[in-house]
Amino acid sequence: MRNRIFLKALAAFTLVILAATLTFRIFTDKVWPGLLVAFVVALVFSAIDAYSTAPRLQRIVQFAGRVAAGDFAARLDESSADEIGQVSASLDKTARHLEESFTALQTSQRLLETLLNSMQDAVIAIGADDRVQWANEAMDELVPQRTRRDALLVETVRDPDFLAAVREASELRKVSTARAASILPGRTFEVTAAPMPVGGAVAVLRDLTETERVEKTRRDFIANVSHELRTPLTVISGYLDTLADDTSVDPAWSGPIKDMRAQAQRMNAIIADLLVLSRLESTDGEAARDAIDVPNMLERLHRDALASADRPRHVVLELESTAGLFGSAHEVESAFTNLLVNGMKYTLAEGTVRMRWWADAEGAYFSVIDSGIGIPAEHIPRLTERFYRVDAGRSRGQGGSGLGLAIVKHALQRHGGWLDVQSTEGKGSTFTCHFPQQRIWQGTVHAAASA
Repeated sequence: MRNRIFLKALAAFTLVILAATLTFRIFTDKVWPGLLVAFVVALVFSAIDAYSTAPRLQRIVQFAGRVAAGDFAARLDESSADEIGQVSASLDKTARHLEESFTALQTSQRLLETLLNSMQDAVIAIGADDRVQWANEAMDELVPQRTRRDALLVETVRDPDFLAAVREASELRKVSTARAASILPGRTFEVTAAPMPVGGAVAVLRDLTETERVEKTRRDFIANVSHELRTPLTVISGYLDTLADDTSVDPAWSGPIKDMRAQAQRMNAIIADLLVLSRLESTDGEAARDAIDVPNMLERLHRDALASADRPRHVVLELESTAGLFGSAHEVESAFTNLLVNGMKYTLAEGTVRMRWWADAEGAYFSVIDSGIGIPAEHIPRLTERFYRVDAGRSRGQGGSGLGLAIVKHALQRHGGWLDVQSTEGKGSTFTCHFPQQRIWQGTVHAAASA
């Protein structure tokens, strides 16, 4: 470098001297001695300039190399105010900003790693090449061989549901969920995989083993208690019926006996609903695929509704499709009955309850549309929770168990469907059951019926 600087300086000085010499030649004939002296002077000044400038530039080159290697603490000790000094000051400032930014990034990364390592859930990041980029301590403890950076994901976790969720998140760029049951024997995990902006995906595994065990214990307890209570309640109801029909009983007891009978009937209804709900929750997999003649079922429910003396008389059935369903007839009828009874319960005698059945290319639908009291918007998301009531006092007064919509939700889930609720307070509600297209069965043609 020093030689190159010297040659450039010498060339510059030589050009200047040649110009001066040519000018001198115009006024005198003695050119060559002056030219020789001028060349020697140019040579000396070029050497001085080269040997003073080269070390400064060499320090800049070394500084740039250190920064490129990641040494952001490197600095240039340059106090000169010339052009090279200004360049050195700018490079120093740039290195200082890089060091501050890199320190902040490292601090943020350490904080993130600390937070992720403190999580009980396992977290693993996978690159676009399906190789492990990072995993927290919970993930390291989860797999027997521990996670290895840059190893293929399939070498770390071989559960097909987990791998499918990660692949879907990475390729389709959307959040994917799954249940993984073969990562560890006897343990079940909920997998949530989300795409990363730079490609690949990050997956979170939540251990559901204890939660499911507690939930199963709770379901078994409710089922056992319900079975045990059924017999004594049947005996109590029988004695109350006898007392109610016994003319020798003091008339003053007629009111209390009537109230006790109503409460016993309500308890019997709650127990019956609890048993149905426990059976739905404890049954694994999808519902049966028996052929259900839905129009015929709805016509029967419609006749029963019209024959009920304590229900509104304006019950309308609209059959817009002859389609049936593949599923469990008992579960489907239980869901439809609960929705119909619910609609009639909260509709005044002069109101109207409509049952509507139709199908299209995407699936089949059953709606109960009432002109009743409606539901405040803030209560709609929680309607399918067991024992949840919009107005507890009013519901108990009307004999509701608070389990009907929970039964509807679980029955639909077992058929691959879901429940949609639309309601306006004071104007009525619409409950719609959605069934997927693969559950549709083309049944017998039925004529539409209405009240």
